[in-house]
Amino acid sequence: MHRLPPAFTAELRNIVGDGNFREGEAVASIDYGVTPENLRAGAVVLPATTGEVAAVVKCCLAHGVPIVTHGGRTGLVGGGMSKSGEVVLSTARLSRIHHILPVERVAVVEAGVTLQALQVAAAQHRLETGIDLPSRGSATIGGMASTNAGGISAFRFGVMRHRILGMEAVLADGSIYSDLTRVVKNAAGYDLKHLFIGAEGTLGVITRLAVKLEPQPLATATALFGLASVDAALETVRRGLDAEYGHLRAAEAIWNRYFHLTSRHHRWSATDFAADHPVNLLMTLGGAEESALQSELGRIYEAVAAVHPDASAVIAFSGAQEADLWRLREDTDLIYRNHPGAPSYDVSVPLSQVASYLERCLADLKAIDGTLDPYVFGHLADGNLHIVLNKAGTDIPLEKASALDQAVYGTLSETGGSFSAEHGIGLKRVSSLSRLSDPSKLVLMRRIKELLDAPALLNPGKVLRAGP
Repeated sequence: MHRLPPAFTAELRNIVGDGNFREGEAVASIDYGVTPENLRAGAVVLPATTGEVAAVVKCCLAHGVPIVTHGGRTGLVGGGMSKSGEVVLSTARLSRIHHILPVERVAVVEAGVTLQALQVAAAQHRLETGIDLPSRGSATIGGMASTNAGGISAFRFGVMRHRILGMEAVLADGSIYSDLTRVVKNAAGYDLKHLFIGAEGTLGVITRLAVKLEPQPLATATALFGLASVDAALETVRRGLDAEYGHLRAAEAIWNRYFHLTSRHHRWSATDFAADHPVNLLMTLGGAEESALQSELGRIYEAVAAVHPDASAVIAFSGAQEADLWRLREDTDLIYRNHPGAPSYDVSVPLSQVASYLERCLADLKAIDGTLDPYVFGHLADGNLHIVLNKAGTDIPLEKASALDQAVYGTLSETGGSFSAEHGIGLKRVSSLSRLSDPSKLVLMRRIKELLDAPALLNPGKVLRAGP
């Protein structure tokens, strides 16, 4: 492994304190997250303030050492991968919640605060973040901003781009961009925070954010619907949106193969709930009174069953039952334990085309390899589908990779969808972005990168392909 220059590492230690720069074997004690390649650099610096981040960036610029910024290391597209000769800048010590402002419904937090930590702090004021992810315990607010994370509640409250009111970030020259605006209405010139949201650390290092919060409902209720088709599931979602009592908080679809995997593993079953429905829909309502919400879910089921008599439903009547239902959707690790490194796709499809898209996509995948029977699940209310192949990554020949991508991505862009819904581009989707994006968009992206980071100091090789 390439060792960084002693003068450089000594300067970093002086900036952050000797114990907050780790190199070589000292890095082994750090959790690498979803892939060991996140820590291939073998050097991690942990600044504790925006000033220290700025000093670290200036030091790296002076010595020509590239920076890969890390949050919770939960990214799935290689945005946090590093290599020898680089240094990882971890936001783990930028973990302070500066303010929860209940009257404003705003939180001001540092980038390394986890989603769960903010959720717990906000709940003390009966507020919530308006965004939720299964990786809530490790995903950081700064990392979520960098990838423009979406999650379960996006159809109602938007993605991270809609949750962030203000931001502070360190630029590639070590200067600090600071605009911690805490109001929704702000027409004071270019809204520059949007340059950094979704940029995956390639334009700056996010250090602090002002995050919009939402009132937390007094109660929730959850039901699982078993349905015969995508159209029936979308009809059920519509009934949830039109609920006479309460409001729709989640509508998560679990297609049959993935449902079988999680329900069998967790030994879940329910009386009168058939296990062979093509689509299962997990629906949560929020409102003032739990029993009334449960009754509303019952009314929705009765209306659905009147049109689709083969439908099934089970309503959770306790917190434990609700947790059991959500485990069927959120335990995606089961897939990767069965198929290590399984190729996965994260697409957004216009709701009117979800059924036809899946029919075409799955048929095209089967034509490429007759043994492919992917796991499909996702956020049905906004059309975000996750498609994970039932193959270990090592079982997919390189010569098939392009054909598989084509089968999944198809004409998504032309029909108003997106080949990357919420996971970002990172390293793994760079070629797809280059191939599928409008050329003028790529030109503008490169101009912005060159303007803000001409030396390619920040997360080099990610999002944009190197060179013209």
